[in-house]
Amino acid sequence: MKSRLSGFAVPYVVWMALMVVIPILIMVVYAFTTSEFEGTLENFAEMGVYASVFTRSFRLALIATLVCLLIGYPVSYWMAHEGPGFQRVAMALIMLPMWMNFLLRTYSWMSILENNGLLNQLFRNIGLVDVYNQIAVRFAADPALYKPTDYIPIIGTSGAVVLGMVYNYLPFMILPIYSVIVKLDHSLLEAARDLGADSRRVFRKVILPLSLPGVLSGVTMVFVPSVSTFAISRLLGGGTQLMLGDLIEQQFLGGAYNPHLGAAISMVMMVIVVVCMVVMNRFGEGEEQAVML
Repeated sequence: MKSRLSGFAVPYVVWMALMVVIPILIMVVYAFTTSEFEGTLENFAEMGVYASVFTRSFRLALIATLVCLLIGYPVSYWMAHEGPGFQRVAMALIMLPMWMNFLLRTYSWMSILENNGLLNQLFRNIGLVDVYNQIAVRFAADPALYKPTDYIPIIGTSGAVVLGMVYNYLPFMILPIYSVIVKLDHSLLEAARDLGADSRRVFRKVILPLSLPGVLSGVTMVFVPSVSTFAISRLLGGGTQLMLGDLIEQQFLGGAYNPHLGAAISMVMMVIVVVCMVVMNRFGEGEEQAVML
């Protein structure tokens, strides 16, 4: 019976081999070879030129992940402690943007953040642009040469890229945390209150440790796509916020065509992401054992 059931796994194994294992093997071959497919490590040596891109990618991804966590955890906690009707409505509102194409959502933010976009129109109407010009004059290298603008530069900055990441990936932080908190055993919370713990202590000693698996899952689901994104950085970064995804795309599709270097960068990024995931999983296991003890 067991052997018959294992036969159902064959399509999955074939699919994984074709779509995951073989592409990774091809990437490894390209990373360690030249254009003539001779063995070399030069592709990895060339990556030192792009150290700033690596730094920027991980810095912005960490900032976006932290912002998603600061927003997502309170929202998840609030949803989990409301009634079923409210939870269904909140879940629908959170998932609704995900039904729209990823690029369309990002393009909509371009129209909001651009120099003549909706946000800058609001800033002009409330006088915030004038305040920005006054501050900019004070910090300008030569105040006499500073030319006031009728907008606050938002698009094309790191802040716009982080905003795009947070908007697109926030549901991936909320959903795993919410699914863990809503399933917590309420008898544990009642026991903590019966033993004299106030609400803050119950949250700090019971709810927070038990919700860490959801937090770690959300952090992983936000950090991994954030560090490798290229559409958000290209559209909202205006081409000035080059990230690893953009760099890899340039090596395969851009003018600086070098698939071997692109494969090497992809391999290094994949290894770094896998290491981060292993560390977070080990941390999560340690937290779970501490709670059980």
